[in-house]
Amino acid sequence: MIDYLKGKIEEINPTGLVLENNGIGYGILISLQTYESLKDKSEAKVYIHYQVREDDREFYGFATKDERELFQLLIGVNSVGVATARMMLSSMSSEEVRTAILSEDLAKIKSVKGVGLKTAQKIIIELKDKIVKGEGSSLETLPGMGRNENVEEATRALIMLGFSKPVVSKAIQKVLKDNNAGTVEELIKAALKLV
Repeated sequence: MIDYLKGKIEEINPTGLVLENNGIGYGILISLQTYESLKDKSEAKVYIHYQVREDDREFYGFATKDERELFQLLIGVNSVGVATARMMLSSMSSEEVRTAILSEDLAKIKSVKGVGLKTAQKIIIELKDKIVKGEGSSLETLPGMGRNENVEEATRALIMLGFSKPVVSKAIQKVLKDNNAGTVEELIKAALKLV
C-alpha cells in the first residue's frame, strides 16, 4: 500500500496534479482543498488513497492525513463514491464537513453538487457516531496538541488500549495543562488516571 508520495510538482490544477518522484510522474486526482494547500509549492508530500476498479486504477491525493481519513470515511457510506466525496471536500473544508454531519445540517450537505436528500441522510446516519468517536480525523487534528511526537505516540498508545480519540484528547490536554509531563511514559501514566 502506498501511504504517501513525495516529490516535485510538475503540473497542478484545481482537480489534479502530476508529482514527479524518482523520474516517474504520478497523475493524482485532488480536491480543491488540497489544491489550495499545494498551489504555490514546488515540492509536496501527498497522502494517497489508491482506488482500484475493474477497468481503472486511480490515485487520489490529499495535502493532509486528516483530509484523506475523512475522504475514506465518506466513501465508506453506501451510495457515496469517490467523485462525490471529492466534491464534498472541494465544496467544504474537512472541519465544515464534520460540523455539518455532527449538527445534522442536511441543507449544507445537500448543497454539494450530486448529493440529494437520501444521500445526505445516509451520510449523517452512518457517520455521526464515527465522527463523535474521532474516526475520520488524524492525530494531528486533535485540538490544542500541535505536532509533538511524544503527544502523538502517547495518543496512539491510548487509542490502541481502547479509548476513543475525544477522551484521549481531553485527558492529554489536561495532563499537558496541569503538569506538562514530558516523556511518552509520563503522558500515558498521567492520562490513564484521567480516562
